[in-house]
Amino acid sequence: MSGPSATEQRLLTDSIRRQVAATLLPGFVGTTLPGWLESRLRDGLGGVCVFGPNITSAAQLRELTDAIYAANPDAIIAIDEEGGDVTRLYYEAGSPYPGNAVLGRLGDTSYTEAVARRVGWELRRAGCNLDFAPDVDINSNPDNPVIGVRSFGSSPELVAEQSAAWTRGLQSAGVAVCAKHFPGHGDTAQDSHLVLPVVDLSLDELRERELRPFRAVIEAGARTIMTSHILLPQLDAERPATFSPTIVQGLLRDELGFEGVVVSDALDMKGASGEKGIPEAAVLALVAGCDLLCIGTENTDEELDAIELAIARAVESGRLRAERVIEAAERVLALAGELHAERDSIPVPDDDVAGSLAAADVAVAIDTFEISSHAADWVRTNRGPYSVVRIDTEANIAVGIAPWGPFAETAADPEAGPALAFEANPTVVFTEDDDPDLVLAAKSPVLVIGKDNHRHAFARAAIDRLRAERDSVLVVDMGWPSDDRAYADLATFGASRLIGRALLAYLDSDEPGLRS
Repeated sequence: MSGPSATEQRLLTDSIRRQVAATLLPGFVGTTLPGWLESRLRDGLGGVCVFGPNITSAAQLRELTDAIYAANPDAIIAIDEEGGDVTRLYYEAGSPYPGNAVLGRLGDTSYTEAVARRVGWELRRAGCNLDFAPDVDINSNPDNPVIGVRSFGSSPELVAEQSAAWTRGLQSAGVAVCAKHFPGHGDTAQDSHLVLPVVDLSLDELRERELRPFRAVIEAGARTIMTSHILLPQLDAERPATFSPTIVQGLLRDELGFEGVVVSDALDMKGASGEKGIPEAAVLALVAGCDLLCIGTENTDEELDAIELAIARAVESGRLRAERVIEAAERVLALAGELHAERDSIPVPDDDVAGSLAAADVAVAIDTFEISSHAADWVRTNRGPYSVVRIDTEANIAVGIAPWGPFAETAADPEAGPALAFEANPTVVFTEDDDPDLVLAAKSPVLVIGKDNHRHAFARAAIDRLRAERDSVLVVDMGWPSDDRAYADLATFGASRLIGRALLAYLDSDEPGLRS
């Protein structure tokens, strides 16, 4: 792609180039700050979004964020750290935090606030000042492929309470929350990374359910809120939420009274730019009322040229008011200034145990498991050895390829007693592309471990066959199980490394009791 012409460069220079730059939040390829991105930061780029592939260690991440601040001391450095299945700080090892669904099942707002504060301190040490969390979607559809255990639950009251607690905890550490995905992505059966989901709810229905957690986080002081790439035809039949003035300005700003920064979900997602391209998506998001545009994961200098030019042309043509761009930039810069000040005013405590798994947290996690009588009997009877069937499904893009469950724990701490015992069992790794007969390599007794088992036909078929042809089968679901629990004798409601250790501890326990 060629860069802007001389005439186009004048258009950018003569208009509001620095204000446009302040609204952009790109990603990049690599683990060090590219020269083109450093140059843009010096010229007023709003910030950078850091993803899992950009991180190799805590020390490397701190060097990266230091380089970003050296180029622009008021930069926004955003990260997707939900403290559970979706993790960037622990993308290589799995998260030491429980995740939202576990916190919701526990229902202790003080504990949730403390967990979020710990996440906040870790982000401060890493140099990140905006967290794309918490996910405040109500997981009203158990077949949701992209929310699931990222949600605090299916009750509006519970999700609202937990979301507010997370907001208070994280922001007390000097990190801004970004509550997502407005006005609610929980009642979908499609992933907006891949398609444009439709949520056919009325405004009254949204007010009664989806909007309640957003009201709660606004009341708790949430500094930013992220829009979703979903179509709500009863509110706006033509435009997804991110591009809808009716939803961003009318609903979020005017009705809910939100005065902070509105962040778009990543504009490289198919639900946003699949048919129109990222530059046009950026224009539409600004027109709708978004302030900070999350561009994507692997952006380039040429892409940002094209985005800036599209915005400048939209201003020149009158499609986008210059005042709207200035307003967006001013909100972003005000937030950046506040966060910069808090780097000095809120000291970060020393912590020698970052990333460690505390016994108390393991015990709490076990208490949130849903354990059937069959599961308790199986664990009581089968002290090992047994066969393990690991069902690997394709992870959604938000989760990525981070290690999960007991497999993350055994890789991270292979010498621990429960890990050694678990690893001694023969394991069959089964995927959708494998021969269906492969699962029969597992001999009784059999422990099956998967995520969202009911959503995958190949997983259901494998479990059905094992139950029919093996005489002692325990099925563990580390995702969000179906309402009938048909493929979840034991449900953990999360698959972080912490939950993996908790599962191993339960399997090794002397008195495995029932829990509901």
